[in-house]
Amino acid sequence: MTQWLQSYSPVEQALFATLFTWFVTALGAALVFFFKTISRKSMDAMLGSAAGVMIAASYWSLLAPAIAMVEERGGIAWLPPMIGFLSGGAFLWSVDKVLPHLHPGFPVEEAEGIKTGWQRSILLVLAITLHNIPEGMAVGVAFGAAASGSSSANLGAAVALALGIGLQNFPEGAAVSIPLRREGMSRLKSFWYGQLSGFVEPVAGIIGAFAVIKMQPILPYALSFAAGAMIYVVAEELIPESQAEKHSDVATIGLMLGFALMMTLDVALG
Repeated sequence: MTQWLQSYSPVEQALFATLFTWFVTALGAALVFFFKTISRKSMDAMLGSAAGVMIAASYWSLLAPAIAMVEERGGIAWLPPMIGFLSGGAFLWSVDKVLPHLHPGFPVEEAEGIKTGWQRSILLVLAITLHNIPEGMAVGVAFGAAASGSSSANLGAAVALALGIGLQNFPEGAAVSIPLRREGMSRLKSFWYGQLSGFVEPVAGIIGAFAVIKMQPILPYALSFAAGAMIYVVAEELIPESQAEKHSDVATIGLMLGFALMMTLDVALG
């Protein structure tokens, strides 16, 4: 796969990779054609595994290469990654406070962000879209980093990140489409909204890849920025949601397995 991708530019590589992650989101949303409901235990396990994948990816695919790049350039190894990491969290915190969204399983009265009269379906889509912004950005930045010539970033690691993000997008698509179907929306419309939540990833991926190619000095900051944004999503949304019911052990096992899977992908392919 990496040999095939090498014939394309980093921006094109990022586009292909994020189209794959969007496609897996659509596959998850397609569960609505077969199920009207999904057990809370299964959803908690999937949310936990998504959290595990994102935690592992934040370090192996993003922070570790950022630290290594700074060391290669003779800088203070911890400073740019720390600045980028905290900036990524601050960015997601700001978006979380402004963008109207509603997490699955919560009444519309508990929607976060600026108060609006938007439909519940739109608010649910925006909640998952909020998760997908840093994921798409991370994939794009990883492919841009692979083209930088740095020994700490390569195409295999970027592919591993795309695979990991794609796998954890599966439950996110289902987390939108199935609740909408349960509330009476048609299967086709529920699927449409579910897959739509992942469409932001190609956009964020292209922007991320293009930015780091044009501005090489910001690469360590960009990698760690994406890591901080993903860790914010994990701590603020995924872990609390997966632990909200009485299935904390299932969610924790899912997190461990997701972490192990992403670690394996990154080490094996990177």
